Amino acid sequence: MPLRPTGEIVAAAVAAGRGVAAFNVIQLEHAEALVTGAERAGAPVVLQISQNCVKYHGALAPIGLATLAVARAAAVPVAVHLDHAEDPDLVREAVTLGFTSVMFDASTLDYADNVAATKEITAHCHAHGVYVEAELGEVGGKDGVHAPGVRTDPEEAAAFVAATGVDALAVAVGSSHAMLTRDASLDFELITRLRARVPVPLVLHGSSGVPDADLTTAVRSGMTKINIATHLNKTFTKAVRDFLAANPSTVDTRKYFAAGREAVAVEAERLLGVLRAAP
Repeated sequence: MPLRPTGEIVAAAVAAGRGVAAFNVIQLEHAEALVTGAERAGAPVVLQISQNCVKYHGALAPIGLATLAVARAAAVPVAVHLDHAEDPDLVREAVTLGFTSVMFDASTLDYADNVAATKEITAHCHAHGVYVEAELGEVGGKDGVHAPGVRTDPEEAAAFVAATGVDALAVAVGSSHAMLTRDASLDFELITRLRARVPVPLVLHGSSGVPDADLTTAVRSGMTKINIATHLNKTFTKAVRDFLAANPSTVDTRKYFAAGREAVAVEAERLLGVLRAAP
């Protein structure tokens, strides 16, 4: 099945009352693992490449084009998304490469500047048929930039969407990026109020710290796109460590990367089941 538009995948989930998993790619093995997990689950998936991932690789094109190739060869619908991009030039490059959506993150700016910057990016992306996600109410834990404890105001969120024309909105409801434990406390009542006021799909960032049962409740309360990165990185790293502990003389990176790749595929399949079981 060819690469699919992010908006198409998200809209189908909204109609069904289900969640869409958006998993982060760091290396090619991640992209391969996530698509394998999605194929096993028979579910669509969004592959995300963050601005931090681009910095790690030194450029967007190598990891971006490789991820797009994996997506195009998938047997299930797969979208490719640029995540947490603060650089407008990076957004434009992703659009040129063929990414199906971008998340433009101007959440560190004051409200008026966030609106102005996001509106400009949204117009450019929409002119090229690319879906746009933005953020309002800083989600905790992102490189120490986002303020813990901040919550998104439903009225401000509705005004922000109307002013910018974005297609999806990431909101702050109690999750935090880079959590190593799964004990975040979400404000489900706030999610419900946001869903009632905001006319576009809601996105939950920092979902690695949210327990399975609360992910399901979050979707039932009104979240659609669920971003998970750190949890799968932990899964990959543990599998590599375990393999090397059992095989200390191994030097072929393919052997221990394969262990990490399979572990992520298994966990991605399981998480997709959790999100699809929400109704």
